[in-house]
Amino acid sequence: MKITPAEETASHLPNTKPLVPAVEQAAKILLHMGKSEKFKITLTEICQAVGIHKSKGYSILNTLKMFGLVEKDDHAKTYFLGPGLIFLSRRILDQLSYPDVVAPFLEPLAKETAGTALFAIISADHLFVVAKHEGNQNIGFSLRLGHRFHITLGAHGKAMVAFMNDYDQKRILSQKKLYFYGETSLPDMDRLKNDLRQCRQQGFAWDAGEVTAGVNVVSSPVFGLGEKMIGCLILIGTFPRIKIQEYGRQVVRIAGTISQKLGAETQSIFPSGVDN
Repeated sequence: MKITPAEETASHLPNTKPLVPAVEQAAKILLHMGKSEKFKITLTEICQAVGIHKSKGYSILNTLKMFGLVEKDDHAKTYFLGPGLIFLSRRILDQLSYPDVVAPFLEPLAKETAGTALFAIISADHLFVVAKHEGNQNIGFSLRLGHRFHITLGAHGKAMVAFMNDYDQKRILSQKKLYFYGETSLPDMDRLKNDLRQCRQQGFAWDAGEVTAGVNVVSSPVFGLGEKMIGCLILIGTFPRIKIQEYGRQVVRIAGTISQKLGAETQSIFPSGVDN
């Protein structure tokens, strides 16, 4: 596993007794969960990695959970990072390259399609909007920065899951509630698998008014360094259904360009023939 900047800094601190041991232990827990290859981790795994007793780890995790920094899967008895972290990171996000890199692409996309162009990043099983531009359409979509979507919702849900590795894809599809077609019950899995396969071939997914009547959506995933999926580009609008394929190809080209600017090698990700 790679050493995080926080761990690198900590390794150079004087070897003195920490003033607040519980804070140090909580920080180590969060850092370990952040760098773990597993999305959800058991209490035993966390405590062994951090070097603390299970009773102490349980108390710290419960405290972090109370503030939304950690979430718990009660059924599997595992823990994962919580959405509360995204709110703590808002000021940092303003300084990151994501909005700066994405903004020049959102405005022309929104204006040309008369839609709303969004860029959202992944946090646990949700996506958070970190950049947007609203086009000149009659019906507006008042989605604020920080707006949260479930990761399986509609077009962006299919775009995300289609490009996930097998482990993450199976984990998502095993959930009791999936929102690919705007429903809270399990969807037609044969239809879903066909849609996911089509998304991998085209590079984008779409929804024609199934989640919200009269509203069409196209979406394509965005990748960063190491070809790690970090989020997605979403276009929402009342544009005609016959425009979905045209706008979809446009969205996937832009998503590929953004991915390249964020350090991804898109040739191995997006379908052949897509001009990124």
